[in-house]
Amino acid sequence: MSFYNGILHLTNWLGNVIMPTMAALLFAVAIVRYSKGYPWNYSMWAAVAALCVSGLLRAMETFSSQLAWNDPDLIWNTLLNLINWVGNVFLPVYAAGQVVLAAATYVNVGHWMPGSAWLRHLTAAGLCLLASGVLRLAEFFVTNGAGGV
Repeated sequence: MSFYNGILHLTNWLGNVIMPTMAALLFAVAIVRYSKGYPWNYSMWAAVAALCVSGLLRAMETFSSQLAWNDPDLIWNTLLNLINWVGNVFLPVYAAGQVVLAAATYVNVGHWMPGSAWLRHLTAAGLCLLASGVLRLAEFFVTNGAGGV
């Protein structure tokens, strides 16, 4: 067994077993603390953080495992996969959420949103879609370039 395989198995064990188990235990602690009237939000945030660590480990493995470990283009493809995910998934979904928030703020659905300006949310949505388009355009030019000219 090589050092690389050992680190890979350790990461898999932490991401698939330990962190979700810790998150479940911390959720249980938060429920018990809530039922007794104690402050429970720190346990809840710790459980969410444990799930985020697990998800980040899975995401890093997905982004970097497209090529062999000794391929010279591994870092480039990892960055390209990350940019693809941000440009194709995160920014458009965030823009849709901002449009919904702008509509809810504009029609004043709920007085629980004081001071939220609907125009700010629409601007944020437009900027997200603009950044997504610029990332797509830059990726197109890089992948279909003149070959090093």
